Amino acid sequence: MSISTAVPKARFSAQARLRALQADIMELILERDLDAGDPMPTESELCEVLGVGRNTLRESLKVLQALGVIEIRHGFGMFVAPSNFDALADGLTFRGRLSLRHEGLEALQLVDIRQALESGLIGGCISVVSPEHLVEIEAAVVKMETLAASGEQFSEADAEFHRLLFEPLGNDLLMNLMSVFWKVYRKIHVEIGTDSVNLVNTAAEHRDIYNAVSAKDAAAAAELLSRHFDGIRTKIRLFVEVD
Repeated sequence: MSISTAVPKARFSAQARLRALQADIMELILERDLDAGDPMPTESELCEVLGVGRNTLRESLKVLQALGVIEIRHGFGMFVAPSNFDALADGLTFRGRLSLRHEGLEALQLVDIRQALESGLIGGCISVVSPEHLVEIEAAVVKMETLAASGEQFSEADAEFHRLLFEPLGNDLLMNLMSVFWKVYRKIHVEIGTDSVNLVNTAAEHRDIYNAVSAKDAAAAAELLSRHFDGIRTKIRLFVEVD
């Protein structure tokens, strides 16, 4: 006799109702033109407006808090949460690391997305970067080269280099997404292991990217950035095959 693993209909319906309620709460925030940091209606008001019980409401509020939509400050109330990408980073990191136990598909897809993001936007950065900002970018390269020559890891300088490349665009959402992908990327890199032998080559890759940016050669910079991610992609494939 086979055992069904399907979710019971009643449970599925309950989950659907909770998702619908979460959507209603977010819609209410939009309709009332609330902004990050603004106080939310009280639980009593939400129950009355949305026509739900307190326990059901609290279940949905906990989910929205985990998603970074609202912030619950005990003793003070509920507020529309400020921008917070921690939940996104945690979720993507988990999916990427989980995929390494199998075929590595999601880990590879995350690398593909970051590759497309950086190589696709570098031309816009080159058009607006200032000489003063180029000095900061090169300082990050010099730090990588110095650490690499001593056989030391330079993940922080690496992250700073990529952040500085795209900072001239003045796009806060982009910078937050870059930070998310960097956190995910670093976790995946730690999972598959690092190879100190390649440190000098990696630092040299960053020098080449900087030189192309400094020379205002958008095509070369995009190509170099695109190839820059080939190493991590190869390591993921090898890790999955060996594992």
